[in-house]
Amino acid sequence: MRKQVLFGLAAGLALCLTSCVSTKKIQYFQGSDQMFEQAQAILQTYEMHLKPADQILIKVTCDNPELLEVFNLDVTLGAGSRNGGNLSYGTTGSMGSVYGYTIDNKGDVRLPVLGVVRVGGMTCDEAAKTIEQTIIQKNIIKNPDVTVRLLNARVAVLGAVKTPHVVSLTSERNTILDVLSQCGDLSDQGLREKVSLYREDNGIRQKYDLDLTQANIFESPAYYVQQNDLIYVQPNKSQNVRSSAFPTYLSASASILGFVSSITALVFAILKK
Repeated sequence: MRKQVLFGLAAGLALCLTSCVSTKKIQYFQGSDQMFEQAQAILQTYEMHLKPADQILIKVTCDNPELLEVFNLDVTLGAGSRNGGNLSYGTTGSMGSVYGYTIDNKGDVRLPVLGVVRVGGMTCDEAAKTIEQTIIQKNIIKNPDVTVRLLNARVAVLGAVKTPHVVSLTSERNTILDVLSQCGDLSDQGLREKVSLYREDNGIRQKYDLDLTQANIFESPAYYVQQNDLIYVQPNKSQNVRSSAFPTYLSASASILGFVSSITALVFAILKK
């Protein structure tokens, strides 16, 4: 009987020291089978809205290239380029580099000929439509075709991911999973249920807590990222111990030593019986 007890204690000790993390801690989208038994409507908006300090490229097109001559005023500043029936605000004709026009703190952008145009809070499509209407109202071009593109959209990723860095967004439809995958996914120390996203919008900073192990992440307002979001992945305690000062490491070691000592004392007590 004593041998069986000793064997059980030894097995328990080995299991405690070598056990792996439960799959529930690392498996993504648990519960998705039930959630997606039927197709789910996408309720969140993924279009990015223009904000102060954003840089935008504006392309104006029309059937008659001569009508675009008025925009050549900007060429003296090295900020305009004409190509056939196209003109792009924010491109340098000599170098071909793109720099864009910056939206000020009021949400306005100042453009040659057009003057100040309010685009803050709009999507790129809405801003393009506003600029088209401004061109028509000023009797510059009757049927302009305007395209607006956001140039400097990016998201910073910190914490327990394999390659923390600033991720440049290549389109307006980017999810937090897209961004994390560009960082090589979470590291072994990353807590899938402890992901935070910080967002600034209209002068307000918000925090969203995300759990990648649960399927309801698809319904989170932070599932689709916005420009200038900050993502932080919290590490587990083992990484904190390894990266901490000696007293913290000593405390953790003492806890393990105390556990082993308790098991040893129990074993000797059984042997004496």
